[in-house]
Amino acid sequence: MALNAASHNVTGDKTGPVSGQPPPPSDDTKSAILEAANGDLKGHNAPGKDGGDKAEGTKQKSEKELAKEKVKAEKAAKLAAKLEKQKALAAASQPKQKEKKQQQKLEPYVEDTPKGEKKILKPLDDEYHKAYIPSVVESAWYDWWEKEGFHLPEFDKDGEVKPAGSYVISIPPPNVTGALHIGHALATALQDAMIRWNRMKGLTVLYVPGCDHAGISTQSVVENMLYNRRNKMTRHDLGREKFVDLVWEWKEEYHMKINKVMKRLGGSMDWTREAFTMSPTLSQAVRTTFVQLHDEGLIYRGNRLINWCTKLNTALSNLEVDQKELEGATKLDVPGYDKKIEFGCIWNFKYPIDGTDETIEVATTRPETMLGDSGVAVHPSDDRYKHLIGKKVKHPFVDRLLPIFGDETVEKDFGTGAVKITPAHDFNDYKRGKEHKLEFINILTDDGFMNENAGPIFEGQKRFDVRYTVITELEKRGLYVGKADNKMAIPLCNKSKDVIEPLLKPQWWMHMKPLAEPAIEVVKNGEIKMLPEGTEKTYIRWMENIDDWCLSRQLWWGHQAPAYYVKLEDGPEYDTEPEYWICAVTEEDARQKAEKKFPGKKFELQRDPDCLDTWFSSGLWPFSTLGWPEKTHDLEKLYPTNMLETGWDILFFWVARMIFFSLKMTGKVPFHEVYCHSLIRDSEGRKMSKSLGNVIDPVDIMDGVTLKELNDKLRTGNLAPKEIERATKWQQSAFADGIDECGADALRFSLINYTTGGGDIAFDVKVMRSYRNFCNKIYQATKYVLGNLPEDFTPHQQGGKTGKESLPERWILHKMSIAARDVNQAMETRQFSNVTQALHHYWLYELCDVYIENSKSIIRDGTEEQKRSAIDTLYTALDSALRMMHPIMPFLTEELWQRLPRRPNDTTKSIVVADYPQYDASLDDPESDRAYELILGCSKGIRSLIQEYSIKDDGKAFVQPHDKEAYSTANSESQAIKTLSGKHLAELSILSPGEYPPSGCAVYPVSSTAAVFIQIGGNVQPDKEVQRLKPKLEATAKSVSEQERVIKSLSEKVGEDVRRIEERKLRDLLNEQEVFQTSLEKFEEMKL
Repeated sequence: MALNAASHNVTGDKTGPVSGQPPPPSDDTKSAILEAANGDLKGHNAPGKDGGDKAEGTKQKSEKELAKEKVKAEKAAKLAAKLEKQKALAAASQPKQKEKKQQQKLEPYVEDTPKGEKKILKPLDDEYHKAYIPSVVESAWYDWWEKEGFHLPEFDKDGEVKPAGSYVISIPPPNVTGALHIGHALATALQDAMIRWNRMKGLTVLYVPGCDHAGISTQSVVENMLYNRRNKMTRHDLGREKFVDLVWEWKEEYHMKINKVMKRLGGSMDWTREAFTMSPTLSQAVRTTFVQLHDEGLIYRGNRLINWCTKLNTALSNLEVDQKELEGATKLDVPGYDKKIEFGCIWNFKYPIDGTDETIEVATTRPETMLGDSGVAVHPSDDRYKHLIGKKVKHPFVDRLLPIFGDETVEKDFGTGAVKITPAHDFNDYKRGKEHKLEFINILTDDGFMNENAGPIFEGQKRFDVRYTVITELEKRGLYVGKADNKMAIPLCNKSKDVIEPLLKPQWWMHMKPLAEPAIEVVKNGEIKMLPEGTEKTYIRWMENIDDWCLSRQLWWGHQAPAYYVKLEDGPEYDTEPEYWICAVTEEDARQKAEKKFPGKKFELQRDPDCLDTWFSSGLWPFSTLGWPEKTHDLEKLYPTNMLETGWDILFFWVARMIFFSLKMTGKVPFHEVYCHSLIRDSEGRKMSKSLGNVIDPVDIMDGVTLKELNDKLRTGNLAPKEIERATKWQQSAFADGIDECGADALRFSLINYTTGGGDIAFDVKVMRSYRNFCNKIYQATKYVLGNLPEDFTPHQQGGKTGKESLPERWILHKMSIAARDVNQAMETRQFSNVTQALHHYWLYELCDVYIENSKSIIRDGTEEQKRSAIDTLYTALDSALRMMHPIMPFLTEELWQRLPRRPNDTTKSIVVADYPQYDASLDDPESDRAYELILGCSKGIRSLIQEYSIKDDGKAFVQPHDKEAYSTANSESQAIKTLSGKHLAELSILSPGEYPPSGCAVYPVSSTAAVFIQIGGNVQPDKEVQRLKPKLEATAKSVSEQERVIKSLSEKVGEDVRRIEERKLRDLLNEQEVFQTSLEKFEEMKL
């Protein structure tokens, strides 16, 4: 039996809904239903009747019956009408479903302005200008700025910088290896904001653009391209000259792409001064620096252990090596191997003591290196091994005897207490090998294969294959002991992810201690300031522990070392004796130096084929880009630069090197300030990585991109199928609808707003969309103002007060000046997120939501004088707002500012070179601020009550001022309060001090000076209102206690302004408490 589970009724009982049995129908309803059933044979039947028979004869009815039927029909019609009305009311009470506007997609915008000409401004009512469309707004402006020379540094007639001073930023040069990422967009946004701000303040400003040749990265990318596209061809097949020519071609293509994105982002660089680290000027700087430092003994040739990448076939500095921490046995992918290789273990084996039956047990984390062992170290006081010191062990695989020696640095209690020594393949062993004069045996080729020194069994095998074959061979000889987990760090090339191999090679090195000391001092004494807080300590700690720098890179793309080996007829072989090296800017100079050093000798010069570390040329960037070593006008007038804005992750790679190079080569600091921006992570907090698919192209945010296009991009790279699958899955969750077109302005604003000076940035594209909406708010607000300016409108000569301004006008001018003060101060102190917040607050909450709204009623209903004054103030407030926003949103502000009429005698061509708004004390008006805050507080309170009580129309509100000043303000500005309270307020009354509103009103405490009330209407429920008020009163009481505690905790050193603010907060809370208490008492009385 099927039962109605919802009603839980006993079987056999009548079944009804969960809420109980339905009410019985009324007599009228019964009659109507029965009448309908009797009258409609196709419909429901009356009880005891079926559907009837059409063929049945019709009975003639009497007049009495007909009259009765008529009455019943009228009743049925009334009931039907009643039911229809109820249905309509029910439908009206349901929330309205907003109909989605079917927006017709516009064709891509075609800009009519000829390239480089001033933009042709279209009417704001055409289909492309009705709403904010980034691609429409941002078109044409950059080409015009560039043609007009707005981005060039402006000098006085005598060639001096302008009286306001100079401001210079050299862009951290992006690698010419490919597309820019969101980190570059962040750097450009911050740097360009500073540049534009200083340019508008009247300084001589220069923003130097350029690219870095990125030796290892670029050569690696081009080599891979060559291999994949030209039938596995290598650079060696092409030869050095042709390969370098190919890289130059590739560089030109990607270089132009980078520049295009920089311009698209609005970066106001001086492209006539664009630099490249391998340009003739910068190459001359590299050669000059190298030769000078070599001649002074700071650069030297040394046969030392280096970090060698077998994948890239080059040496690396310590900074280019990542340390991967392992807790224990872990198998890792290594380039060039089909299977994973085991790391994180320590293997034990025994060496036989020569001439005895004894063995000595040693341990290693790299079994393959035992083929290069040349000694065994023990602690001289270790009783287990004292008798063995001076004896030798016999290598099991090569004809080699290894001495056992005492070394006090050996830890007796670690491992077996006996340490195998491989001086040519281990940094610690290198030092012991030098001290104890051990043999340095290299067992590896540059490609990571075993050479002849490894012995015939292993020669020709790959290094990590040998890891396993060595163990096998030791087992055969009974010398293998076993392995265990070992916590350790594996050094990886941060470019190729190959495991770094310590290798002994002659290279060029730089002594760092003499250069580091003055570089530390200029930071400690404040000549260079580093932000955010903590950066300075990190820099000093690293510089105080700096190692010598390996300069050589075994590359073809880069600055070839200006070093020549003098091969005498009867002299040593190439690169065997350091004193036979000559360094010179040109080969001719080298020849002259060699003739002087080896007079009368016959010789040949052989140039070092190696290139220099990319960071060598990058370290010269601030002064080489201004013309050094030549004494140029730029170098004389614009150096040192002002600010270096960069990522903290290259503080040591680049920033430190620029400082010590500049001090050494120019005698000056390279810049006075370093600002390190945060690392951008994705919305899940992960570091952006190509393998994760979360690297965001700023162009995709500016122009918009579909999810399919994002997925397709993954397949054009070098990702493995598994990585593509993982990345695609993430993109589908993060960008389900793709990325909307947000434009450069919204992107810049968002990135600058993220910059708090704190930790890493969790980037979310939804934030971009919200700031694109903010751009539209600015756009629509300006359209409104432009639409209300008379055709013949000419602004006043100056933008200050005339003395005829109304309270709202005085208030907005005061707020405008305060906003200018706050923005300038935040820019000055590099509180970048405070800049955007101040601008956002002024634009949205003061200009748009308040003053523009308030001005509508004045422009509509005011006198001519009031209208003119309101419009003048509207113009001033908007003009200032656009100029304030320009450094952050350059395109939108230019587009809108160009549509504003100019003040008399103002011939400023572009907002780019307009004056930046400054704080104006004459606009300070704390009285208007205090009075208008009352108006805003009242209107906010009324809106809140209207929303809380769902009042749709005929709202009636009361303002209850608590003193004469508040009454005077509210009474004179009642229309403003009503306007700002919204359309649902029909009537507003201003009560006299001491006067109370009628009973049955809800209350909202505004401040210590006023409260507002809204009349609830005829359905006042005192019990319900008491329940509403009690939690509010309790919360306010807690706030009062907390505020009293805050005031008591203020120290005597706290300024009067701070104390006054805190005391005002307490007064407001006490008033709020009193208002809620009074209202509660009134509703309690109503209950009685």
